[in-house]
Amino acid sequence: MAAAGKSFRLGVLVSGSGSNLQSIIDKLHRGDAGIEVVLVISDNPGAYGLRRAENAGIPTAVFPLGDFPDRPAHDRAMADELERHGVDLVVLAGYMLIVTPALLDRFPQRVINLHPALLPSFPGATPIEDTMAYGARVTGVTVHFVDEGTDTGPIILQEAVEIKYNDTVDSLRERIHAVEHRLLPRAIELIAAGRVGFDQENPRRVIVEGEE
Repeated sequence: MAAAGKSFRLGVLVSGSGSNLQSIIDKLHRGDAGIEVVLVISDNPGAYGLRRAENAGIPTAVFPLGDFPDRPAHDRAMADELERHGVDLVVLAGYMLIVTPALLDRFPQRVINLHPALLPSFPGATPIEDTMAYGARVTGVTVHFVDEGTDTGPIILQEAVEIKYNDTVDSLRERIHAVEHRLLPRAIELIAAGRVGFDQENPRRVIVEGEE
């Protein structure tokens, strides 16, 4: 939670189109909640999310993985840039690389991710396709803290999405995106307001004040 009179500063990491970044900009950036996106980072110089940030007057930085000798060096450089911008919370919004301890240790319990499935089911890079292939009847969206595993961090918010009998991957993805664009800004807003904490007896259980 930011100090009184100080904005709550977000650093957002993207790899592609940045539609979830746009939802953050539209719903939260410099609004009544005192939340500001101060930096957008991508590993992909051609990511459209960078253009979205530039259109909103938000600073950007690009860190192609091939420019660094290994993942830790890459993530240390990103962490340095995030710290230079005074970031309070790091948001992975369609960022397709695994984040290493080189960054996580600099922002303990301050990195969150959005995943288009009801974790712990269907982690990984293709959850919508995997859910459809499995024949599941329900999927959803998860916002969770990031740890060293793949989509294994403590869950903040989840919302279910029904899989209809005539759904395709594309039609299901479209409905999931609509939930993502609402759930991710809500999670950020709760964290910025100091309404998200951890159960002392079970550190994997996230307590969200005022949420059922």
